[in-house]
Amino acid sequence: MGAVYLIRHGQASFGKADYDQLSDTGMRQASRLGEALSLRLPHPDVIVCGGMLRHQQTAAKALAAMGLPPEWETDTRWNEFDHDEIIRVYEPRYANHAVLTADLARTLKPRRAFQDMFAKAVGRWIDGAHDDDYVEAWPAFCTRVKNASDELCGRLGRGRSAFVFTSGGVITSLAADLMKLGTRETMRLNWTIANASVSKLIFSDRGVYLSTLNEHAHFEGEHRELITYR
Repeated sequence: MGAVYLIRHGQASFGKADYDQLSDTGMRQASRLGEALSLRLPHPDVIVCGGMLRHQQTAAKALAAMGLPPEWETDTRWNEFDHDEIIRVYEPRYANHAVLTADLARTLKPRRAFQDMFAKAVGRWIDGAHDDDYVEAWPAFCTRVKNASDELCGRLGRGRSAFVFTSGGVITSLAADLMKLGTRETMRLNWTIANASVSKLIFSDRGVYLSTLNEHAHFEGEHRELITYR
């Protein structure tokens, strides 16, 4: 069988002007990830990145830790969904980031307040009742991701492996499809995908299968402070 290792990016920069870059913790996660990957698959046949900066920063740090050059294919079909649009449709006032920041600043726990709001916004996006409100509705997002996955598996062929540096929503989409999860279960799964975790798809001429999901044992023990989810 062939294998595709789906790698979620390291922690991004929550609360910063530009979310799409790794935090200091995210950089450390990516390096530790590379150390773990070097023991599992030191020379992948193909390396693919989404087009987001956090994907590429994670890849660069991980590959450096593996002793590999920072070289990969970029495929934007592996990009995360547009969280700005999802929030803006849910609460139009938040099209102005300053309004969102001010609202969060008035809470005792800004991260928790954001997560609660974001969960409701994503729930609206995927519930199927409001697809026309979005440029890329949940079904279109899932189709984009599945097409990228199917094409990669077909191109790899038997016995070859790939790393894909991507995002949690992408991984959730593929896992939910393979496990036939409903909306509620998909939502729950999405919030549990750890930063710089690894999920593994295996494939043959019989189809694609989910082998492992959300592996992050490389952050347990002495590296447990690196376990984050947002």
